[in-house]
Amino acid sequence: MNKILRYGVFVVILTFAFCVGFSWRDVRLGNSPSKDAFSRLFSGRLDDGETPTQLFRDNYSLILSRFHRPIAPDKLKYAGMEGLFAALGDPHTVFMEPQAAENFSIETKGNYAGIGARLGPDPLGAQVGTVFKNGPAEKAGLKTNDIVTHIGKTDIAGMSIEEVVNFVRGGEGTAITMTVLRKGEALPLKLTITRAIVIVPTSEGEMIEGTKVAYISVDQFSGTTVDQFDASLHDVFQHNPEGLVIDVRSNPGGLLDTAVAMLSRFIENKTVVTMGQKGGRREVSSTPAGNLIGFTGPIVILMNKDSASAAEIFAGVMRDYKRATLVGEHSYGKASVQTVVLLKDMSTAKVTVARYYLPSGEDISRKVDEDGTYLSGGIKPNYVVEVEPGYDFERGVPAKDPQLKKAIELIQQKRGG
Repeated sequence: MNKILRYGVFVVILTFAFCVGFSWRDVRLGNSPSKDAFSRLFSGRLDDGETPTQLFRDNYSLILSRFHRPIAPDKLKYAGMEGLFAALGDPHTVFMEPQAAENFSIETKGNYAGIGARLGPDPLGAQVGTVFKNGPAEKAGLKTNDIVTHIGKTDIAGMSIEEVVNFVRGGEGTAITMTVLRKGEALPLKLTITRAIVIVPTSEGEMIEGTKVAYISVDQFSGTTVDQFDASLHDVFQHNPEGLVIDVRSNPGGLLDTAVAMLSRFIENKTVVTMGQKGGRREVSSTPAGNLIGFTGPIVILMNKDSASAAEIFAGVMRDYKRATLVGEHSYGKASVQTVVLLKDMSTAKVTVARYYLPSGEDISRKVDEDGTYLSGGIKPNYVVEVEPGYDFERGVPAKDPQLKKAIELIQQKRGG
């Protein structure tokens, strides 16, 4: 009996010594012994058997408890999510934290509460690129090429454009004061702008001076673009044009439904794209009937290396049904369809769910080398016209826009002069 008792005491002492040794690293660093580590030890659950969720949770907790300086939990969480999506190797499948998700939603919808101006980077703050017609900024006197240096009392020099934009946007009816530098003015100007709901202009039309050719630019395929495109068509067709140029250069794309609706003005009851989904399923998107505008004249579409997504679909479908001639440079080559999922904390996941093929069956997928340099893909124009680096280019002005100049020549040739 004494022998059994001595053996039991030995086991207890050995176990106690093992536990002290196992937890000594935590104690030495001033931390409590890891309960999770003990749980894995005595449950027989090894790291190799952990689920991805458990592994992420363990490392997330490890960094928060052991890292030598404080770190925001949300920053760590979002960085983990971004890495998870980046591991897929698909540049179009991305995670967006709440602020980025909100900006993306605004761009897609095409309206927001703000001042009605596009801003670009500048060492002194931000340069005004475009002032929207009849918007709050125009009414307050803001002009293109103004340099914004302060918002309220805040010096915005050194801020990223994203930070400046977030600063500028706000509630409808609220006011913002901007300090701007303007060429020709000796002293800075102070402008007070009252924020309002702004409809982002994505399509505008005009007749090209000295010709019977109509020109319509489409900068994005957002939720407001169809109505703006229809308004542009209405404006130019009052002048009975003999030809039409549609400019989708540097258009990053947007909503497939918007592209389909715009295509239905020229093509009805036709396949737009065939989408190959997971598991071999196929889905076909087609133009509805009843929306034709009745224009039978020649159409030229301008595109370049930054024309992507819905812009490529619009141009490619018009080409495949021989409704338009393409002029410019090869397009980007985005042949995938994404769905956007809103998550609980207002972050979003944009996930590629399908690949699409044009009516001709062409796969326009972009292919690059290990350095990301373009190899092939995109839509090749019927007439290649490149803009040389350093060329005095001005979009929409035939004398300074060789691609538009070529489009006008083609239309005039088809119309006999």
